[in-house]
Amino acid sequence: MFEILFLGTSASAPSAKRGLSAQIVKHNEYRFLIDCGEGTQRQILQSGAGFKNLTRILLTHGHLDHILGLGGLMSTFLRWEAVEELDIFGGRTTLDRVYDLLYGVVLRGNQPPMPLRLNEIKSGTFFEGDDFTVTSFSVTHRGPDCLGYIFEGKSRRPFLAEKADELGVPFGPERRDLVAGQAITLVDGKLIRPDDVLGPVQQGVKLVVVGDTGKTDDLLEACTDADALVIESTYIEEEAEMARQYSHLTARLAAELAIKADVKKLILTHISRRYREKDVLKEAQAIFPNTSVARDFDSFQIKREEQ
Repeated sequence: MFEILFLGTSASAPSAKRGLSAQIVKHNEYRFLIDCGEGTQRQILQSGAGFKNLTRILLTHGHLDHILGLGGLMSTFLRWEAVEELDIFGGRTTLDRVYDLLYGVVLRGNQPPMPLRLNEIKSGTFFEGDDFTVTSFSVTHRGPDCLGYIFEGKSRRPFLAEKADELGVPFGPERRDLVAGQAITLVDGKLIRPDDVLGPVQQGVKLVVVGDTGKTDDLLEACTDADALVIESTYIEEEAEMARQYSHLTARLAAELAIKADVKKLILTHISRRYREKDVLKEAQAIFPNTSVARDFDSFQIKREEQ
């Protein structure tokens, strides 16, 4: 299971009720901050999430409404809060801008208060935990090196406890070995193979997060069969031409992608101040009913549907 907490859901500039782009994705003890718009550190505090274990920041691109909060966050780390280390991931041009902000503006000759690493990534898997991976993929927006992110649990075969009981498999290391794919021999000489006590392969949960984008045809492969797709919806169809001009999506385009990719849940963010939330939701739900428009501090649990 993954959980996503929205810290900022406004497009381009904050509104009275929406901060700038930032989300935290949680899985067990892991926490990833995706984008860090202006004011993100206050949103982290107000949400109650705090800074513990928030040691990895994934950036979708280098536009200021997605990175300016890094300056304030680093300033706070210098004086008050602290994390043991900080890894920032993004494309080359994004990291160049972040370097200028952190080292040229905030630090100005000082050293960061923790080991700080700026990690250039391209399309591909760049992080692997015990039971999940994080993969980046290319996104089309204004400028180079724009990225989206896939959080995906590893596939597994569930252990069939009732079957193991019937076969006389004792509790303890024998069951652990079977789960790990190793055959065991019981005290009576009976050979038990993993296939005897493991169910069919189940795919892990899949969460896809897309920042700003002006196209959807190049996102289909990455989004296919996602349990949840988080994606921008800066415009609605009545201003589709403006959406094309500025390389953003309408709610309709996002919903059409969800249909084509067989997504289970669509969550829209990056909402313009010019629209009422209900109008964005109405346009998307007419095409893809299982749509939500995220608000600041909304939290969603993403689970794989029962197979």
